[in-house]
Amino acid sequence: MTKRVVTLAHYYTQPEIQQMADKVGDSLELSLFAREADADVIVFAGVRFMAETAKILNPAAKVILPDAGSTCSLVTQTDVAALKKWRNSYPDHVHVSYINSSAEHKALSDWIVTSRNVDDIIAHLYAEGKQVIFSPDRNMGAYLNFQYGYDMPLWSAVCEVHDRFNEAALDEALGAVSGAAHLIAHPESPLPVLKRAGYVGSTSGMLNWVREYQGSTTDVIFVATEDGILYNMGLARPDLDLRQAPIYAGCQCNSCPYMKMNTVEAVKRAQQGDGLLIDYLGESEMASARAPIERMLEFSARYYA
Repeated sequence: MTKRVVTLAHYYTQPEIQQMADKVGDSLELSLFAREADADVIVFAGVRFMAETAKILNPAAKVILPDAGSTCSLVTQTDVAALKKWRNSYPDHVHVSYINSSAEHKALSDWIVTSRNVDDIIAHLYAEGKQVIFSPDRNMGAYLNFQYGYDMPLWSAVCEVHDRFNEAALDEALGAVSGAAHLIAHPESPLPVLKRAGYVGSTSGMLNWVREYQGSTTDVIFVATEDGILYNMGLARPDLDLRQAPIYAGCQCNSCPYMKMNTVEAVKRAQQGDGLLIDYLGESEMASARAPIERMLEFSARYYA
C-alpha cells in the first residue's frame, strides 16, 4: 500500500523547497494544515519546533524533519529547567508562549500564540482580568508591552535573525531613498525598529499587506524579516520595489541558517523516509503541549471565522 506523503514548507525556506511542498504557509497555517492532514507521513521543511507541533497535533502521522540541525535560537537560548522556575515564580499569571518553542516549553504553557494571533489572544486574557507572563521572545513581548501598555514579565530569548535588524542601518537606508519609503516588520524585531514601522505583523500579515498595497509603485518598501518571504512577496506584487531591511550599512542578507538547511536533496531524502523522525516525545509531554496549542486553535477558529 502506497503511503500518503504530505510536504509542508515555511515561507522562510528557499523558493525551490516551497515549489516541492503541498502546503506553504506561516506557523499558524501550517499547524492547522498538519492537524487535519490525511497523511501517513508529514515531511516538514521548516525547523524542529514546527515538526514537533505537527506531531503533537497529528500523532498518528510519521513526522520527518529533513535536517536534524534545523533548530531555532529561541529554543536554544531557553533552558527549560530555568523556564519552569521562572514560571513558578508567577503562580497567579497565565503563561503565554510563542509557538517558536520546544515541546517541553509548550508543555509548561497555558496558551500558545503565533505572531498572527498574539495581539488578540493577550488582549482577550487581559479583558478577562488575567495577568500574563510571556515567553520566549523578548522582542515580541517588549513590543506588546509598549504598544498596549501591558506590564508582562518577559523571558529573555531572541530570534537571532530578526534581532540583527537595527535602527541605525535602517535610518541610513531610509535616508538614501529619494522618494517615499515604508517599513513593515515582524514583531520578533527589536523595539526601536518596530517603533519605526508603519505595519507590524506576522509573516502572512506582511505578505497580505504587500498584496493589498495601494501606494505608488515607485515607493520603496523595506521588509524587516527573514529574506525567504521576499520571494512570495515578489510573486504577489512584481511591480513593487521590495527590499529586505538592512542589518548594517548596505547589507540586505539576513537569512535563517536553520531554515536554509532544508535543501532540495534533504527534502527529497525525507520524502523517501530519511531524516529526523519526531518519535522522541512521550505521550504525557505531547498531551501537556497539545492543550495550549488546541486552546489557541479553537480561539483562532472562533475569532477569525
